[in-house]
Amino acid sequence: MKTQVAIVGAGPSGLLLGHLLCAAGIGCIVVERQSPDHVLGRIRAGVLETVTTDLMRELGIDQRLNAEGMVEGGFNLATHDDVIRIDIEALTGRHVIVYGQTEITRDLMEAAPDRGLAVIYEAANVALHGIESRHPWVTYEKGGKVERIDAGFIVGCDGFHGAARRAIPAGAAREFERIYPFGWLGILADVPPCHPELIYANGDRGFALASMRSPTRSRYYIQVPLTDTLDDWPEERLWDELEMRFNPLSEHGVTRGPALEMSIAPLRSYVFETMRHGRLFLAGDAAHIVPPTGAKGLNLAASDVAYLSEALIGYFRTGDEVALDNYTPRALARIWKAERFSWFLTKLMHRFPEDGAFEHRMQTAELEYVASSRAMQTAIAENYVGLPL
Repeated sequence: MKTQVAIVGAGPSGLLLGHLLCAAGIGCIVVERQSPDHVLGRIRAGVLETVTTDLMRELGIDQRLNAEGMVEGGFNLATHDDVIRIDIEALTGRHVIVYGQTEITRDLMEAAPDRGLAVIYEAANVALHGIESRHPWVTYEKGGKVERIDAGFIVGCDGFHGAARRAIPAGAAREFERIYPFGWLGILADVPPCHPELIYANGDRGFALASMRSPTRSRYYIQVPLTDTLDDWPEERLWDELEMRFNPLSEHGVTRGPALEMSIAPLRSYVFETMRHGRLFLAGDAAHIVPPTGAKGLNLAASDVAYLSEALIGYFRTGDEVALDNYTPRALARIWKAERFSWFLTKLMHRFPEDGAFEHRMQTAELEYVASSRAMQTAIAENYVGLPL
């Protein structure tokens, strides 16, 4: 097979890039090692910046997003029984939309056949070749055969554990990483949210988040030690903990229900510099990871795709490579700002095992300052709603 752009990974970033290129008349093929059901089974982000929703609307794949997405004009930071509402709409004139990453992926996936976007699922042993040449190619195995895709460019959208980043020589990039000494235990359930807006809470027992995916589906998280497993947390114990944390803070109180999904996710901050090597580009989690505290993961992937699609479309229309050369510095400038905000919010709202009374007082002082300072609230709101492209 031959194409102009081969995309590795059919998560939201790979599918979004594929749709943008197809809409511009640029040939592309997406290869994904997992099945469609496995891809849709990844329960992840749910807070969308305008950079993400604008791209979906530009493509005209926004019908369900418009019908089902929940417009949120603010969110809350809480410590003990004190709740600080960050009115992002009043402070920035913008809002976020609550709509699950799974739903974004489903919308992009279902639109692919009618729009001519070729997606090959269950492609095993994906490998990248010739990325330093002008004619790179991708190989994979399917149906007992080795298949090959020749391309002008390859884009790695295959996540932190994918093949794309590993294809870049170690000496050609730098890695920056911060691994956090705790994880997030999450539960998804078909119960109404306890509060109309998200609550990020920092208490004596650590961090907790009350979130939602719809008016009838809730997503909760609590901070747990890295040594904890799901066996340590039967559903009743987790609901007891959530009631204790959020009943004093929320409008409706926690409603219990059977778990649709429970998982424990470790937290890390990670940036891979560079995002281009030869004819290979990286986007999304292949190049960077943020702790979920700031709701930046999917939105950063979308900004990568916005920059990269613009550069690739410009190249295929005019032959100009300037935007391709500028992709890495342009994307990294926004990535590091999002990393900073996610790190700041993680430090502010979690209890770190190594922290003592001084650090806890610093968190309290910081939150008191946030509560009293419109300037500080504006800075938080600007970052939460998404910095401009």
